[in-house]
Amino acid sequence: MERVIGTDELQSGERHSVFVDDVPALVIRIESDYFVIEDVCSHDGQPLTTGPIEGCTIVCPRHAARFDLKTGKALCMPATDPIRVFRTEIRDGAVWAEPA
Repeated sequence: MERVIGTDELQSGERHSVFVDDVPALVIRIESDYFVIEDVCSHDGQPLTTGPIEGCTIVCPRHAARFDLKTGKALCMPATDPIRVFRTEIRDGAVWAEPA
């Protein structure tokens, strides 16, 4: 597991771009939960970086595909494949992540 960000560096609803094992990823905080997802839409390979966060989902800013932050599951067209999610742990005041 690698440390990706301090827990005090994000407020609820914020995100931060990082790399996990050389893979571009987003750390997203919703209330007291932290999610780490690959920063690539499974539909067209574009970044999810600026996509709106609605509840526990992220919406691709390009074609509005929606993904579950917990599971990576594609929730609507045009995406049919999930996005990659990383296993996370909170310890020592930081978010740690590794490929699931």
